Amino acid sequence: MADPRPYVLLIDDEPHSLSAMRMALEDEFEILTATDTRTGAELMEEEWVQVVICDQRMPGQTGVEFLSAIRERWPETVRILITGYTDPGAMADAINLGGIHQFIAKPWHPDQLLMATRNAARLFHLARENERMALEMRLLSSTAETKLEKRRRALRDGLGFETILRAPNSPMIALVDAARQFATFDVPVLLTGEAGTGKAQIARAMHMASLRSDRPFYALNLGGMPEELVALELLGAKRGAAPGATNRIGLLQKADRGTLYLSGVDTLPPALQLALLRVLTEGAFTPLGGQETISTNLRLIVGAHRDLAALVADGLFRPDLYYALSVADLTVPPLRARRGDVAILAQHILVEVAARHGKLVHGFDAAALEFLENYDWPGNLRELTNEITRMLIFAQDSILGAELISRPILQGPPGEAGADRSAQAVLTGDGTLKDRVELIEMRILRETLTRHRWNKSRAAAELGLSRVGLRAKLDRYGIADPTGRATQDEEED
Repeated sequence: MADPRPYVLLIDDEPHSLSAMRMALEDEFEILTATDTRTGAELMEEEWVQVVICDQRMPGQTGVEFLSAIRERWPETVRILITGYTDPGAMADAINLGGIHQFIAKPWHPDQLLMATRNAARLFHLARENERMALEMRLLSSTAETKLEKRRRALRDGLGFETILRAPNSPMIALVDAARQFATFDVPVLLTGEAGTGKAQIARAMHMASLRSDRPFYALNLGGMPEELVALELLGAKRGAAPGATNRIGLLQKADRGTLYLSGVDTLPPALQLALLRVLTEGAFTPLGGQETISTNLRLIVGAHRDLAALVADGLFRPDLYYALSVADLTVPPLRARRGDVAILAQHILVEVAARHGKLVHGFDAAALEFLENYDWPGNLRELTNEITRMLIFAQDSILGAELISRPILQGPPGEAGADRSAQAVLTGDGTLKDRVELIEMRILRETLTRHRWNKSRAAAELGLSRVGLRAKLDRYGIADPTGRATQDEEED
């Protein structure tokens, strides 16, 4: 379909002039005519006019005045003035007031008028195309920014506080609330807690919620590293100062404008404690083998397994560094203090481990979750992950049962009123020999029955008990299948 012909408005108070202009242009354009500017303005309201050709000498209003007026309302319309005057001052006024695209002097030639109108229509078309392209560019730019922001939001959600799983009454709720509050303030953070409690995850979440979220996040575990290696990793080295011929850029420089998380800061040697203090107070450090000072603007988050205040009191940690680090001092609770969280964490870990190993499982049965919830988890999240991985490896069904759980965990009681959680506590605690032996016996009975899926014949055979003797002990201690399943008569021949 061909493009519609452009509309051209001709304004002249002399009818023969209007007729002559129409004849020159009507083969290529849709022509509108008016003998006065008021009628011309009305036609502009009714039609989408691309070019206006107006005579300068008009009754009541000059052509320049009219073109200046319509410029306010229809700035994209191309304006041409026909005039018998050639005074340069008048032309300059016309350009300034009316934004005149072109002057056509009287007497004009039809070809001259046609060429000027063609150029004006082309100019109108180019201006509209430019406006369209500019709009598209703005839209594309806005869309690109929106996509980038969506990606950043997805990254923040994927690595932020949303990934820290917790039950409605979990002690992690207060910790996460405090961490969120500190995250947006550019201050050092000290995370204290046992190994494996998830301090690194909290540090990354704080980075993603901070003003530095679009900058890099680096993490280094200092525990067990030799002092020379820690210095090299943090400070970097100039050529020849460390093995290898090239310069080595340290994390203090790499993390500039980003965040650096140092786990095990309580093991940091004294010389490096001083270097870290300089970073916090001066924002500077010196690479190994170098003389120059390098500036760095990083946010420091550190993790400590031991109480830094106690180390300060023992003279093992610099007090000035401790106070510089502890602007935000957060304690991460161990897994044994997160009773309601273990089931949620176990299910989440199982999904990840199953996907990694390509094994189809759906979850845990009630008894398994009860045992997992009631274990102390001295190894915290790492131990929980290892246990679930081991259960997955030996699983034969899509639901993981309690019989897959390791024996030390199975020996834990199903509730707070059961036997002691720790065999060591029983061995070293108070009480008569008979009471303490019975507590151990209860744990062994429960663990053995669970491994054998409460098949009492098999459990009795392993324990060297008769069927009657096992039943008597279960009745004495009130031990029953926690799933509530009906007991089969497994003891009968």
